[in-house]
Amino acid sequence: MLYVRHLGFRGRFTEALAAGDEKAVELRERVRRVEDVMLEREDITANAVYRFYRAASEGDDLLLLSSDGETVPERFQFGRQSGGDGLCLADYVLPGNAGAPDYVGTFVTTIGPGIRELAAEWQEKGDYLASHILQVLALEGAEAFAELLHKRLRTAWGFPDPEELTNLDLFKANYRGRRYSFGYPACPRLEDQEQLWRLLEPEKTIGVSLTEGFMMEPEGSVSALVMHHPQAKYFNLSPEDIERLESRFR
Repeated sequence: MLYVRHLGFRGRFTEALAAGDEKAVELRERVRRVEDVMLEREDITANAVYRFYRAASEGDDLLLLSSDGETVPERFQFGRQSGGDGLCLADYVLPGNAGAPDYVGTFVTTIGPGIRELAAEWQEKGDYLASHILQVLALEGAEAFAELLHKRLRTAWGFPDPEELTNLDLFKANYRGRRYSFGYPACPRLEDQEQLWRLLEPEKTIGVSLTEGFMMEPEGSVSALVMHHPQAKYFNLSPEDIERLESRFR
């Protein structure tokens, strides 16, 4: 993700680096230098806030409940596939009348807050590659932290990953449960970020705010709802499914 997608390396980076490819070695060294600077700065750190919530489904809605199940602090309205398997995120949570409580996880991770300032400083000096590397390291660092936190949530839930699980398995999500971020195909409404912010208050706890367009600031941040259902998977809503979902808010 870092070297091929973000930094434009052509080919299989890991194999090229192992073979001593000059371009791969040079790019890895540039990234290492930026990493060293990031690790030395007190204004660039990894941080997160997370919380488990009692939850229940009601049709296509996900209800996040108080610990006693009596009140509903937030209700998320999700879309359902009109084709395919007819999936909806609410399907992965027990309905309120199931006779047993269910739970979801919530979190926000971030790398910052000094990324933007340092990136601008390097751009002013003409070191555009270092500035770009810094920003994508923040993005991928927040994503990696989200993966690490999700792993810890699975352990807390009582189904830790097997010891033989590799980093490639993690990258392919070969584990139980899934994490879903707003703005992505299964839950495309970025506006729902606002509800998550009311629950976790990441602006107060870790300094991550929302823009008017519900994007996260610092940019190197990740937010998600976490489902533990063993059959949970990623899926897409069609444009027609999204339009039906949006009509519920008009």
